[in-house]
This record gives sequence, C-alpha cells and structure tokens, in this order.
Amino acid sequence: MSRKWLILSIIICYSIPLFAQPPQKPFPQHVKYFAGTIKPNHVSQTQLDNAVETFYTQWKKRFIKNMPGKPESYVWFEGVGKKQCVSEGQGYGMIITALMAGYDASAKVTYDNLFRYYKSHPDKRSKYLMAWAQYTNGKSSDATSATDGDMDIAYSLLLADKQWGSKGPINYLQVGRDMIGDIMKLDINHKTWSILLCDGIEAESKDYFDMRSSDFMPAHFKAFYSATHDLRWNKVTDANYKLFNSLQDSYSPDAGLVPDFIVNINKKAKPAPPHFLESKYDGYYNYNACRVPWRIATDYLLTGDKRSKTMVDRINRWLRETTNNNTYNLAAGYTLAGADIKGRNFEALSFIAPFAVSAIVDQKNQVWLNKVWDYLTAFKLKNFDYYDNTIKLLDMIIISGNYWEPVK
Repeated sequence: MSRKWLILSIIICYSIPLFAQPPQKPFPQHVKYFAGTIKPNHVSQTQLDNAVETFYTQWKKRFIKNMPGKPESYVWFEGVGKKQCVSEGQGYGMIITALMAGYDASAKVTYDNLFRYYKSHPDKRSKYLMAWAQYTNGKSSDATSATDGDMDIAYSLLLADKQWGSKGPINYLQVGRDMIGDIMKLDINHKTWSILLCDGIEAESKDYFDMRSSDFMPAHFKAFYSATHDLRWNKVTDANYKLFNSLQDSYSPDAGLVPDFIVNINKKAKPAPPHFLESKYDGYYNYNACRVPWRIATDYLLTGDKRSKTMVDRINRWLRETTNNNTYNLAAGYTLAGADIKGRNFEALSFIAPFAVSAIVDQKNQVWLNKVWDYLTAFKLKNFDYYDNTIKLLDMIIISGNYWEPVK
C-alpha cells in the first residue's frame, strides 16, 4: 500500500466515529406538548428557534470550559467561592448540550467531554454520583454529592441515549441506570419518599426529614421509572405532589408558593427556619424555590399530569394579579404570603424564566406569556451570572417547544 493510500485509510478510519452517530432528535424538535398548552404566539416558530440558538451560542462560549490537556469540559461557575464547577451546573449543561445537538454540530463531542469531567469527580459514597463542587485550585469537595446535580446528570444520560444511542465508547443508558439506582439508594428518604438534601444524609441524621423544594422533578422521576421500571419512583412522585399541595394549602393559600427548604416532613411539614442551611430566607420563595414552577410545569407539558397543572395554576393566578400583568413588577423573591422580599430591586432571570414556563400550561395565560418571553429574551447574557443565564437558556428551550422526554 502506498504512503498516500495509507494516510487516506487512516483518515477514513478515524473519521468514521465522528459521523457514525448522528443526532436522532436534532434541534429544533417542535414538540407537541400536552393538549391545551401554549407557546408565545406573537412571534413565529422560526423566531423562537433562532432566539434559542443565538443565546445558546453565547452561553456555550462563556460557560463551557475545557480542561487543559484532557478531553474533559465543565460548566464554569465563574470562580464564585473559588469554585470552578458545581454538579448542579454540570447537570444543566449536559441536558442543554444533548437537546441542542443538530444545531450544534459538535454537541456530542462537548457532551462526552462534560461526561468525562463528571466521571473524573465522583463523591466518596458512589462512583456514579458527582462530588458537588470542584475548586479553582484543582481540588474537589468529594465528601457528598448534590441531589439536583445527580438527577440532572442522570436525566441527561437518558437524553444522550435517545440522541446518539449507547453503542459507542460510552454506554449512556447503562451509566444512566447506574446513576438512577444510586440516586434512589442514597438521595431518597425511603420512609417518607421525600428527597434528601445530599447523599451524605443517613437515617440517623438530624436533617433526614428535610428537603430542598427544587429537588422535586416529577418529569425526571417518570423518565427514571421508564428507564429502570423501579416502581419506587412512582412513590416519590406521589408523595411529593401530596407534600407540595399540603404546603400550598397551609402556608401559601393565596400565592401557591413553596419555600426553599422544607423541614419536619415525617410529622407536620413546614417551611425551614431562617439560616437553616443557606440564608435568612430559607423559609421563603427564594433562589432555590424559584425553580419550582419550571420543574413542576414541565411534568404537565410532557405527561399531562393534572396535579402539576393544579399547582402552577395557583401560582399563575396570583402572579398575574400581584404584578397587574406587568413584567416590570416581577420581584427577585417572595414571602410565602406573596409579598416582595424587601431590598430586591433588581431583575433575576432565575425567577422570571420559570414563571414563563408555568404560564405555558393554559391558554388564558397567552398574553402574559408573550410579555414574559419578550421581557426575558431582552436581557443580555453579559449582564447576568452563570445561574441566571443557564436557567434562562434551559427554560427558553422549553418555552420554544423544543424540550422532549427520553422515554419514547
């Protein structure tokens, strides 16, 4: 064989893997959500798609960082608290990248690099769960994982299996199932079926019956059940819908809000006291609970679960009334009674975007949804941080009709 043909053969052999797994669900997907749900209708579908694509390109350029000399990437936490990456962000980024394949020709390469970074930073209790934080000095906080990060990474692996298949170098489906098994084992309270704050909490821990509200992701849990046929995921979904309904009735009958943290779940569940874990607002609708409308509403969009719609309808009614249908009256945090948190005189995309997702569930929110979409998309990426921008992007994908479940 001549040198020219040898070189050509090598090029062909090494090129095949790059093209062997084209995306099966390329962006945009234009998913048909549950009957009666809506999208912004004052702009075209092409404009919705273009807005997502443009913002994704900007987001990826700023927040996806490569490890020098390694085929690994992470979602940049911007060095806050000297952190390079947190598992929450890694999960967000892996979901986003899997959904944007097709538009992004390098999505699979990026996803696999994000996967390898996740695998390189396991926590001490499970090789399948990710240490919750990695620092700019190269060290990892490997004592425990973070439940929401675990769940989003696992969900992204189910998306990756449907997007590219699992017959390549990474068996996405098997790793996803392994993760889901350890999440059930280590992140779920098997007495109340509530969700533990992290995998370091055991039955004798003082916070065994406490929970972060934004960790309730019913659409994820239904996908986990579909992937594993573990009936316990249905128990988790049912128990937490019941818990959230009780919290709305008892502590936020008008606004329908839930607190960042919930305590005393085995007896009489209630909002956490000030400084329970993060701040004096731990019992308020703050920077954790702000994700709840997105997490809950997504279940209705994908599965039509009426419990989801009942919850977010309550929030939508209060929100439109308290703002007088004016997006400029949206606040960055609320008491459970629905009053603005004092001093929060700024816009927070992490609050605005989930409210837009919750509006999708009913046609009567059409004008409001159109307003919130315009308000949300007008903000520039450069003016906000990792958390605001990443939640904005995830929710834009949902609002534009391009979020799909990995079970079909």
